[in-house]
Amino acid sequence: MPKNIHKCSSTFSMVKQERFSSRWTLLLATVGMAIGAGNIWRFPRLAGQYGGAFLIPWMVFLILWSIPLIIVEFSIGRRTRKGVIGSFATYMGSNFAWMGGFVALCTMAIMFYYSVVTGWALRYFLVSITGNLSRADHSNYWNQFVSGYQPFFFHLIALIIGSLVIYQGVNKGIERANRILLPSLVLLLFVGVIRSLTLPNAAVGLNYFFGIRTEYLFDYKVWLEGLSQSAWSTGAAWGLILTYSVYMKEKEDIVLNSFITGFGNNSASLLAGLAIIPAIFSLAPTLADAEAALKAGNDGLSFIVIPQLFSKLPASFFFTSVFFLGLFFAAISSLISMLELATRIIMDFGLPRKKALPIISVITALLGIPSAMSIKFFQNQDWVWGLGLIISGLFFAISVIHYGVKKFRQTFVNIVEGDLQVGKWFDIVLKYLIPVEALVLLCWWLYRSIGWNPQGWYNPFQSDSLGTCIAQWFFLLLILISVNLLILRKMRKS
Repeated sequence: MPKNIHKCSSTFSMVKQERFSSRWTLLLATVGMAIGAGNIWRFPRLAGQYGGAFLIPWMVFLILWSIPLIIVEFSIGRRTRKGVIGSFATYMGSNFAWMGGFVALCTMAIMFYYSVVTGWALRYFLVSITGNLSRADHSNYWNQFVSGYQPFFFHLIALIIGSLVIYQGVNKGIERANRILLPSLVLLLFVGVIRSLTLPNAAVGLNYFFGIRTEYLFDYKVWLEGLSQSAWSTGAAWGLILTYSVYMKEKEDIVLNSFITGFGNNSASLLAGLAIIPAIFSLAPTLADAEAALKAGNDGLSFIVIPQLFSKLPASFFFTSVFFLGLFFAAISSLISMLELATRIIMDFGLPRKKALPIISVITALLGIPSAMSIKFFQNQDWVWGLGLIISGLFFAISVIHYGVKKFRQTFVNIVEGDLQVGKWFDIVLKYLIPVEALVLLCWWLYRSIGWNPQGWYNPFQSDSLGTCIAQWFFLLLILISVNLLILRKMRKS
C-alpha cells in the first residue's frame, strides 16, 4: 500500500459500517444493480439485429472485460471500506483521488438522467394497467409525454422511492428492496418469455436470436457492439459494486461473487431477449417491419414499438403492464445503487447517512430537470457519460497496474483460503487487454460520432458529437485535478 495511506485515510472520517447479512443478500443487491434498463431495451435490440453472432462476443467480453473489473471493484471495496473517491485515494495514494472522482461523478451524471428513465417506466406501467396505452397512438403519445411536464413529475417520484430505500440503510433498505425487486423481475421476465414463445411464428424470432450469420460473426463492428454491451450492462467499473462491497463480510468469496454477478446479469438479458424478440417477429406485419422495429433505438423500441405490437395481443393491457413493470423494477434497482454510491461518498467525509442522503436527493432532483424536460439534453448526457464509463474502466485498470497486477491479485483478491482463486489470466487481462479494449472502444465510438455529425462533429453543443464528449470530459477532469491539487497542498501545510 502507498506510504501515505494513513495520512490519506485520515481525510475520510470513518462512519460506523453496516454489513450485508449474508452472501445471498449481497448477491441480490449486486445482481439487481447490474440488471438495469439496458438489459431490457438495448440488449434485445442488438441481439435481434445480429443474432448469435452478437451473443458470442458479448459472452467473450463478459470474461475479458466485465468479470475482471467486477473482481477489482469487489476487492478494492472490501479492502478499503470506503466509497469510490476514498478508495482510490486510500489504495493508490492521495495524488489519484481525482481518478475516483471521475468514476464517481460519471456514474452520478448517469444517475441524474437515469431517474428520468425510471420515471418513464413507472408512468407507462400506470397507463398500461388502465388499458389506455393499448388504445393510444403510440408515437404521438410518446412525443407528447416527453415534451410535457410529466417526465419531471415521475422523475421526482422515482427519486423519492429510491431515496426512501437508501434512507433505511443497508439491511432495512437495500436488502429488503432487492429481496422483492430481483425475484419479482425474474418472475415477470419468465411470464414474458412464456407468452412470447407461445405466439404464432415465434420460431422466426428465435432463429434470428440464436442463428449465427457469418457475415456478422466476422464483422468487427459486431464485436465492438458486444464489448460495448458487456461494458454498459453489467455495471462493471461504474463504482457501484465497489460501493456495495464496502458492506460485504470480510471472508466473502470475491471471485465466485463476481462470476455470479456477471452471469446473473447476462442470464437476465437472455430472458429479456426471449420475451421480446420472438414477440416482435410474431406480431410485426412483415419480416421487414420486424427488422425495422429492432432499429428503432432504445426508447423508440421500448416506448413506441413494443406497446404498438403488444396492443395486438388478447389482454394486451396485462402483457404491456408486465413489460413496463419489469422495466421499472430493473431501473429502480439500479437507481438505488447509484444513490448509495453518491451517499457513501459524503458519508466518507463524516456525515451520517440520514444527513448525507437529503443532499444527494436534492442535487439529483435539480440536475435531473434538464433531462426530464428535454429529450435532446437527455440524449446528450446518455451519450457523453455512457461513453465516459469506458474511461472509468480504463482508470480501474490503471489503478491495478499502478499498484502491481500480481501484487493486487495476491493481496486483494486471493486472500481467503479455500475460496475460488484467480490465476495469471487475470494479470494479463488487467495489464494488457482491458487498456487496449478501452482505447479501441473509445476511438471507435468517437470516430462513429463524426459520421453522425460530418459538418458539426467538433461542436460541443451538438447532442451526440465528438466535441461535446471531449469538452465535458475535459471540464470535469480539469476541475477534479485542480481540486485534488488544492487538497494536497492543504494536507502538506497541515
